[in-house]
Amino acid sequence: MAATDTTRSQDDRSVGELVKQFSEQTSHLIRDEMRLAQAEMSQKAKHAGIGAGLYGGAGLLAFFGVGSLVTASIAALSLTDLEVWAAALIVAAALFVLAGIVAMIGRGETKQASPTPERTVENVKRDVEELKESRH
Repeated sequence: MAATDTTRSQDDRSVGELVKQFSEQTSHLIRDEMRLAQAEMSQKAKHAGIGAGLYGGAGLLAFFGVGSLVTASIAALSLTDLEVWAAALIVAAALFVLAGIVAMIGRGETKQASPTPERTVENVKRDVEELKESRH
């Protein structure tokens, strides 16, 4: 009887150690995934900030383009010499082209800033699958 009691306590202890090890590994895994999610979201926030700044720059250039169009309209109405308003129209067109380019760059930056941390989600899915497989 004493031999079976000793064997049983050793088995219980190894199960306890396994549960403890499982718990430690699980908490370590969760902390690592949280750090990865935080780093990924920080990177996406950076892209969103750059995109928003570029959109702001495009808006400013478009504002100056509208100002140039207003100047061109005034010059066209007040002068008969077409060179002044033609020059203003050329400047306005150049500003609008620049605004379009900056807006397209800003759009590309904001597209990179999706709100979901894709790598973290994939890692968690993979971890869950591995845990399910190890249980069976």
